Amino acid sequence: MSAAAVAVALKVPHARAILLKWRVCALPAARAEIPLSTETTVKSETPSDGKSRWGVFAYPVFTVILVASSISNVGIAMFDTATSWLMTSLNPDPLMVSAVQVATTLPMFLLTLPAGVLTDIVDPRRLLIGAQVAVLGISIAFAAIVALHLATPSALLTTTFLLGVAGALAAPAWLLITPMLAPTKEDLDSVIAINNTSYNVSRAVGPALGGLIISALSIEVPFWCYCVGNLAVLAALIWWRCPCRSKETLPTERFFSALKAGIRYVRYNRDIDSTLARAIAFYLFASAPWALLPLVARDQMHNGAAIYGVLLGMIGLGSILGSLTLNWLKQRLGPDRLAALATAGTIAALVLYGMAHGLILAIGASFLTGACWIIMMTTLFVSAQVALPDWVRGRGLAIYLSFYFGAMTAGSAIWGKVASVEGLSTTFFVAAAGAAVGLIVTWRRKLQTAASLDLSPANHWRAPVFVQRVDDDQGPILITVEYRIDPNDRAAFLAAMREIGLERKRDGAYAWNVFDDAAAPGRVIEVFLVQSLLELRRLRARVTHADRKFEEQAHRYLKEPLKASFLVAPQRHREKRRRLPASSAAPVSAPAE
Repeated sequence: MSAAAVAVALKVPHARAILLKWRVCALPAARAEIPLSTETTVKSETPSDGKSRWGVFAYPVFTVILVASSISNVGIAMFDTATSWLMTSLNPDPLMVSAVQVATTLPMFLLTLPAGVLTDIVDPRRLLIGAQVAVLGISIAFAAIVALHLATPSALLTTTFLLGVAGALAAPAWLLITPMLAPTKEDLDSVIAINNTSYNVSRAVGPALGGLIISALSIEVPFWCYCVGNLAVLAALIWWRCPCRSKETLPTERFFSALKAGIRYVRYNRDIDSTLARAIAFYLFASAPWALLPLVARDQMHNGAAIYGVLLGMIGLGSILGSLTLNWLKQRLGPDRLAALATAGTIAALVLYGMAHGLILAIGASFLTGACWIIMMTTLFVSAQVALPDWVRGRGLAIYLSFYFGAMTAGSAIWGKVASVEGLSTTFFVAAAGAAVGLIVTWRRKLQTAASLDLSPANHWRAPVFVQRVDDDQGPILITVEYRIDPNDRAAFLAAMREIGLERKRDGAYAWNVFDDAAAPGRVIEVFLVQSLLELRRLRARVTHADRKFEEQAHRYLKEPLKASFLVAPQRHREKRRRLPASSAAPVSAPAE
């Protein structure tokens, strides 16, 4: 739930809106069957003997956070409108206007991945409360600055950057706790549908309301409304009690170890590579309207804040249409053609923005932008989500968010600079051409290819048995696996082993390779290293049913059972500076699988 609350956490004009939409729209596309964390469970606090006639509204946690989120969403939309418009009043240079978007997305790019790791270590509710307190304090301070007519471009950019920092720290935690806010798994669809409606209505009404308030009253009023929304969400978080996390069988990973594990998994995951490439090719160019829309209303159309709010409202209405038609389109087109359709629509919207000197074309471009944006964003997010197993999903999604925010940051800076030199129309036309090229270049990279894979733990490896004592932190450990195959099957076997190599490296191994025995044709040795015995235990626990199928495919070529050995490096006594006589560790044979 708390879709709107994510927006509050992000506090970044368009970036947090995107993360919100991922939460409320991406899950339905994935059928709400994929948990967002290894430690997240949906727990019911309602009676199990019957359903209330009020449905999910009978669940106090859902209702309270829904109300707080709805209030916050409207305030956020008004804040977005006022922030961008304020910069056009302080300094209308396109580079400065786009700098607001850069200040928004840069901290998200830099901090989302570390925040994803932190979320797996600390209590996510306390992390959210801390981030929300910071957001509330910053928003009150800036509202006071605006009310006292002390606002400057530097103050605006600094405020936006600080809100982005707080939002980056909170974003993965919101993703983690989302399923906890539903009474039961069966209620997830209803919760998500209600969230989706609440969010889209807020994003349609809020910008228009913000523009009208700026025109009728003053620029500082939307900032105070934003503070009220932040206070509502903070109160809801303090009131809510987060369900207890399930206990892990292995010790909690340390921060840098967990960070490396997440990066390593994504690096060796072929299914997510395509998603990241398509994301960069789209967001780098689709960021142009988000960075330059205030100037379209002010300089290109020669209108005021009210029209700018209307354009933002039309983007919200377009996102409603996109959300309503998403599943219908996906069933008929599939994820790849759906993403291509959304990209084509975005290209058309960019062209319309370049031609928009009147209200009709600008409204059409904004509506089309909203619809295509939510369709593409949801398709890409689900593609990333289904490619990640539970143990690394939080960090994997944080890496995906880092790519997104990196593309948005770079795109906003690029299009702001181009617009300051060449003008708005040329900038939109160039962005449209770039999006077309990006679609062509990345077309071969398919999306949601892991949707049919079973990424749940297989737990089919037997633990190695050591004669001598080996501590959890002792290592590195060299694992060798001997295979005996028919030499005629060598090519097919090595092809299967390449997939196993990716599996090993995703799950924690390094320096992996396979070697042929030149003196004994058909004897193949697999060799890889793990950092310690604890990492070996984690590697065993991370093997999925999909990985097991690759292993079984390779084992079909075996003429006799495989043999595994584990060679443990002797412990080093750092206090002794003199070199001790080298002692080779004796291999201890144990069944690996």
